[in-house]
Amino acid sequence: MVSSRGGKYGFVYKSRQRTYKALRRKGLTKSKAARISNAGLTHVQRSRMARKAARTRKTRGGR
Repeated sequence: MVSSRGGKYGFVYKSRQRTYKALRRKGLTKSKAARISNAGLTHVQRSRMARKAARTRKTRGGR
């Protein structure tokens, strides 16, 4: 079970723990997986980040 306790036990929002586990299966470290899964708690926040990333890639000539 992923910790939602905080402090030295780490912290991942309850609604994002499936994402955290998927990232861990991909081989990310606990801290990186937690950072990514905790970013954008709501769907709106994640969508906004995705649009910003797409804009960044577009201006830099990436994918």
